[in-house]
Order: sequence, then structure tokens, then C-alpha cells
Amino acid sequence: MSEFVLNRRQALVGVAAAVGTALVGAPAASASAEAPVFTLGVASGDPLPDGVVLWTRLIVEADRAIPVGWQVAEDELFRRVVRSGVALARPELAHSVHVDVRGLRPGRVYFYRFRAGADLSPVGRTKTAGCDERLRLGVVSCQDFQNGYWPAYLGLSDEDLDVVLHLGDYIYENEPGSVFADRVHTMPETPGLGQLRTLADYRARHAQYKSDPALRAAHAAHPFVSTWDDHEVESNYANLVDEADDTGAAHQTPEEFAVQRAAGYQAYYEHMPIRATLVPGSSGLRIYRRFDFGSLVRVNVLDTRQYRTDQPGGFPSDIGLEGPGVGNVSGTLTGAEQEAWLTAGLVESPARWNVVAQQVMMARTRLPNPIPPHVPPTVVNLDQWDGYQPQRERLLRFVAEAGVVNPVFLAGDIHSTWVNELKTDFDDVAAAPVAAEFVGTSISSSFPVAFDGPIKAANPTLNPHVRYFDGLKHGYLRCEVDRDRWRTDVRVVDTIDVREAPVATAASFVVEAGSSVIHRV
Repeated sequence: MSEFVLNRRQALVGVAAAVGTALVGAPAASASAEAPVFTLGVASGDPLPDGVVLWTRLIVEADRAIPVGWQVAEDELFRRVVRSGVALARPELAHSVHVDVRGLRPGRVYFYRFRAGADLSPVGRTKTAGCDERLRLGVVSCQDFQNGYWPAYLGLSDEDLDVVLHLGDYIYENEPGSVFADRVHTMPETPGLGQLRTLADYRARHAQYKSDPALRAAHAAHPFVSTWDDHEVESNYANLVDEADDTGAAHQTPEEFAVQRAAGYQAYYEHMPIRATLVPGSSGLRIYRRFDFGSLVRVNVLDTRQYRTDQPGGFPSDIGLEGPGVGNVSGTLTGAEQEAWLTAGLVESPARWNVVAQQVMMARTRLPNPIPPHVPPTVVNLDQWDGYQPQRERLLRFVAEAGVVNPVFLAGDIHSTWVNELKTDFDDVAAAPVAAEFVGTSISSSFPVAFDGPIKAANPTLNPHVRYFDGLKHGYLRCEVDRDRWRTDVRVVDTIDVREAPVATAASFVVEAGSSVIHRV
């Protein structure tokens, strides 16, 4: 390969040109310049102090494994190559490649690339975990392809970050239907169900999402730590329970849904830079895991879909009365094993800050009832922690009583920004918070505009622990952490109707070490 010059807005979105010597150890594969195999880009993820996962997927028509050469270098010109090798892109995994590179140095930036035959990949930038003094992270979620473009990802790719946390809804399972002619979903094999169902369905949808240049730019610029929510399989599913609103041919038994879930999980693995052990055809895949960034930050990444009990109440779209969530004493979002893993990781943590990165908002959130005659006057979203209030209270009491150091919860899912002070008793307005929570808005998924004003007006009365809410803008969170404070910037774009739009900071918040009180700055 000849030299690659890194540019976050060009090379990192997939514009890379190369001539010269072949990547060491990469034999020829059936590919051509007219149909390059790296059109889905490159990505890295799950950084460790000494390693990182490198990802790509070849777009080829072949029923055999294809050798793919890879290199990791200390410079973008690849003059100082520190690791290299050959991986096999296997057809049973859609010719995806996961290389778990080890032997790297902590807290260091590296550059990587792939080669398959005559085709050369874009150059990616990654970074290993380290950072005893400062950590900079992005928080993203909810990118409905059909709802608009992703200018926020272009802004994210230009940020100076150590890692990006993707908290779910990486794809959406909805059938085609968009006001944007170039943002229409792929057609599933069985139209009319309102969802994907087969492995081919999910593979095509993931590939479509990866076709977006802004998303490829973000992946090539930063390592991601990713977890799924519901739309990677089906809206509001719970364990092996199909979406509650499904009827007719769309409704499935647990045995039938297990097959669909297996397809969704496999396609997710095939398209994401995650460190996991996939058994093709299995309906289970463990993705809850933990990352330490020096002694500064521990990040516990949860899976609140695969092990949860069904949402209580049986309300349409799981929006309904608060009572079923209050009384859901046997309900769980995590399952017992994952909850025990989480609490052990929190109490044994050596870190200055302890993060729980998960999918759905934890703070109690009473919403004005939008349906006339507005009786009862408030409702809650039983798909989030409001549907599992006994477990929430148990977990927050543990955080308080165990003396977990500087706990911070991160979430997505709700397509709006929320900044919350978490309490063991949300009715005790005077009580000190036991943790801070930052909920990021969506990259492009919609929040009902008509609800924004009423929620803002009602929050001081219904949700006095909410320090900030906005349902109008799309974007991400940018967090900067040192030993003394946690700062979160709400980064937003004004429109998703165009591919490029400037990113601005709408609000900023600080939590001082030793306190969970949130201050706006």
C-alpha cells in the first residue's frame, strides 16, 4: 500500500486511494475496482489498555472464505506498523471480519486498514483505553434512516474523543416509507409485517445503514462501545416476548420469535466492532461487559432487552398507568445474573467515576396524558425503568448504601435530551441525589414535537428532579471527565433535512466529584 493521509471528512468516510505494494500476507481475492469490497467502511471498538477490535465487512458474491490483510500503525502514513496479519472473511458471517488486536500500548492513537485482493479499505483511527487524568467520550443512539439525514455524525467525527458509546437502536426494523427519496428502507423478504424477520432482512438493513457516509466517518474516526436496544430486532420486545401490539401474521410465539431474535443478533454481530462470542443460529448473545479507562472511569455496559421480563400493564405501546410499574415486584430489566454482575462491578470498582451505560431512562418520568379526556392526568413509559420500579429502587439504594463512588447513568431511547438527578425516593424533593443521569437525544429518530411544550411546562411539578429537557433537537452528548468533575455538553444540529449542518452546544452541565448534584454552566 502507498501512503494514506487521514482526513476525518474524506479519508474516514471511505475516500482512500492507494497504489503500490500489497499488504503483507494478503493473497488475491475476487474483487474489482468497479465493485470495491469495502463500501461499508471500517470500524473499531471495545478498547482495552492493550487492544481493540477492528471490523470490516466485504461486499462480495462468494461462497468461500476470503483472506483479508490488516495493519495497525502508529502514524496515518503507516511508516511505523506495529501489528499486522491476515483474517478470514467467512461467508457464514456475511464475510465480516473481527480482528481482536493485542499488544498495543495504553491510551495511544493508532491507525488501521485492510486489504482484500486489489481492494484497499479506508483508513481508520482508533485509540486504546488509558486516560488516568482525562477521558472524553461521545454518547449516541437512535438513528432512524428513514426519518432524516445524520449531520450530527459528521460533527461527532470531528470531535476530539477517546471513545463513543452507542446505546442502541442502531437500525430500525420498519418497512419502507420515507419522505426522503434516498432514505427508503430495504424491503424485507415478507412485506406487510411491518418488521424484519430473516437473517437476510437484517443483513440488508445493516448494510444500508452502513452505506451512509456520515456514519462511516464517525466509525472511522473513533472506537465505539456499542450495545443494542429493541429496534435491532423489534420494537419493545422483551426477552422472547414479541411486540405487544403485534397481531395476525406479525405476532409470534416465543419459539418463533427466538428464530427472529437469533437473526437480529447475528446480523448485529456481523456489522459491529464488538468483542463477543457468537454461535450462529443461537437466540442468545452476551454483550453486557465492562471497560476501565485507567483509574479514572469504569464503564458498565448493560443489555436491558435480552433478559428482561415483559412490560407490565399490557398498554398499547407500553404507555400507561404508573401502578403496574410500581407493583412489578418480580419484574427485571437486566435479569438476576446481570444485576449481580453490575452491583459487584460497582462496589469493587477502583475508578474515580463509575458509569452505567444502558438503553432506557432511569429517572421516574411522569408525562402529561395526551389523550382526551386526559384521565388520569399523567402516564408513564412502562418500557423504561418506570415499568420496573422495584428493581430501580433496589439498584439506587444499593448505589447509595454501598457508597459507589461518583455514579453516573447514561441512556438513550427516548429521542430527546434529559438531565436528571436520581433518588431512591423521587417523592422526597429535598433529598440529595444518589446519582446523576444524562439521557442523549437521537441522531435522527423522531420525538413528538407536540409533546415538547407540555412536558417542559409540567416537569417542574411532575418531575422536579429533571434539570433539563429538550425534545426538539437531534444530536449527541459530549462528556469530558477528570478527577474533579464530569462535564456534559448537549451537542445538537438545527435540522436533519440535509446531509450537512453545523453542530452547536445547546447546554452544558457539571457534576463535581463527591456529589451527584448537577449544575448548569
